[in-house]
Amino acid sequence: MKVFDLAQPMRRGMPQSPNHPAYQHALVRRHGDMVREGGGSAASDILVLGTHVGTHVDALAHVSQDGLLHGGVVAADVQSDAGFARLGIDEFPPYVGRGIFLDVAALHGAEILPAGYEVTAGDLEAAAGDLEINPGDAVLVGTGWSRRFGAGADFLGTTDGVPGPGPEAARWLVGRGVAVTGAETIAYERIAPGAGHANLPVHRILLVEAGINIVETMLLSELADAGIREFQFILAPLRLVGATGSPVRPLAVVP
Repeated sequence: MKVFDLAQPMRRGMPQSPNHPAYQHALVRRHGDMVREGGGSAASDILVLGTHVGTHVDALAHVSQDGLLHGGVVAADVQSDAGFARLGIDEFPPYVGRGIFLDVAALHGAEILPAGYEVTAGDLEAAAGDLEINPGDAVLVGTGWSRRFGAGADFLGTTDGVPGPGPEAARWLVGRGVAVTGAETIAYERIAPGAGHANLPVHRILLVEAGINIVETMLLSELADAGIREFQFILAPLRLVGATGSPVRPLAVVP
């Protein structure tokens, strides 16, 4: 059995959305700061980061439309400075199930789709081929963009945009009853050149309308290189009570 680690490495300075607190890591206690009797010593560190930094899962509480969360929950009624009483990431149960990788970049004969490319329902249908998408599956959309994770501003697509599913593709996933979906960019969906994150219709469709959690900033290039299309998928975010998202280390297990 082979295990593919689908999480990007987390380090200071990694690309992320400017809308979220940056990842900070520091060694606050070094070996030798305190030495126990017998010569033993321990080191420890501190992490500070937003819950939507690095590879992470969006909770259903992350996005509202006209003041409403998924299921018609009034956002103002369930939010406080302590987080959300409903639909926080702690309500996401660990997922262990069938995973499907739809490599849209390979479909177009490319390692990386062009910046700003909109993945369509037709793209997903063609990439699936003879693989049937069943209710409850996890579907990961390959654009090749994780290959640019070390490219700083180019990964963010601030000027040229990033590739990803558009509304039509999102509704295709909803129609097949997927449990969760993921992709390689920081916002999952297609960002048009120069548009930024001001309008995210796919988030509304998946999180608010359909109740489908989103995994972002995934490392999918190794699946693409290995030609893996189907696997056991393991996804377990941290149990952060009331949080709008959580860092995660997704795994694809192939017999």
